[in-house]
Amino acid sequence: MDGRSPATGTGRSAVTHGSDEQLQPSGEAPSRRNKPKRRSRHARNGFVILMNFGFSLALLAAVAGGLVFYWGKQTFDSAGPLQTEATYLVSRGAGLESVAAGLERAGIVSDAQVFEYGVRVASLEGLSGRGDTGIRAGEYAFAPGASMRDVMETLRSGNSIQHAVTIPEGWTVHQIYARLAADPVLVGDLPPMVAEGTLLPETYTFTRGMTRSAMVDRMKEAQSELVEQIWAGRQDDLPVKDIGEFVTLASIVEKETGIAAERPHVASVFVNRLREGMRLQSDPTIIYGVWGGAGKPSDEPIRQSHIAGATPYNTYVIRGLPPGPIANPGRASLEAVAHPLDTRDLYFVADGTGGHAFARTLNEHNANVRRYRDIERAAAAARAEADSPENPAVAQ
Repeated sequence: MDGRSPATGTGRSAVTHGSDEQLQPSGEAPSRRNKPKRRSRHARNGFVILMNFGFSLALLAAVAGGLVFYWGKQTFDSAGPLQTEATYLVSRGAGLESVAAGLERAGIVSDAQVFEYGVRVASLEGLSGRGDTGIRAGEYAFAPGASMRDVMETLRSGNSIQHAVTIPEGWTVHQIYARLAADPVLVGDLPPMVAEGTLLPETYTFTRGMTRSAMVDRMKEAQSELVEQIWAGRQDDLPVKDIGEFVTLASIVEKETGIAAERPHVASVFVNRLREGMRLQSDPTIIYGVWGGAGKPSDEPIRQSHIAGATPYNTYVIRGLPPGPIANPGRASLEAVAHPLDTRDLYFVADGTGGHAFARTLNEHNANVRRYRDIERAAAAARAEADSPENPAVAQ
């Protein structure tokens, strides 16, 4: 062994070349491999930079919009600020913006803009089914804690608060106007006084904001329709020549009795008297002739001078019907005159129990009158005894 390398047979070490040369691939310069790459001409284009910037902004806007939408939806569906029940009136023709602002001022919703946008979004989704906001005029009630969605659905429902005014049967136009004038919910002035007998006594429901003039028109229309309907179905042989006399007779029946079951019987007495050419002799016609639609003062009796007074309405003086109604008759009295009971009675008088005693002849009638006066005297005596200082109950 001479110490030479068996691999080369030259006696030189196998690692005679430098280490850099051994690691570098053949034919490639080290300087080219380590040189940094230049950006492409497209990457340096200003339009591409602008597009990237715009995309970033759009992405940020979309994220922000999503967050705002999520917050708005949560606010729209969350419990509202109301602590106690409240009402709100949506005026006819009011726009969504003004309604939203009014609801915020009333403390019903917490944010007018969120409510407005929420309603518009719901409308775009087709929830209203009408292509609009769906909010309807009227007065609405809201429960404590109502969410904006609850408020929206309530305003869309059309189920507004209904107020009522009741007109009793037999009231005059004067009395009806006084009630309408005093109603705290109706608005506006009353129209000029309408003709007696042209308003239908009934309970009317309405929403806040209805005018008194519109209410009178409604009552007139209701009475006209009802009278024409009943007049068209009347029995053939009534002793009234037109619809005006029909209403006039019904108004007298209305004032004579407040018992519905008696009205056809009372009507039969007046119908029989008209057929016989007798005077009607109805006390309510005396009252209307003397005091008009304002009615008789409660402390004023009907005097003999009133009975003999020559007014156009006094049926103790005139024959036949007065020139017009003395009140506004209701359906029952109109029906009673259109279909009176088939009787031969010509008289009736109070029976002391709230009703009337009927008679064919004057003798029978006078007996009924005497009986009623006995009842009155007994009642007066009982009242006097009850009020006497000698009565132990009074003495106490």
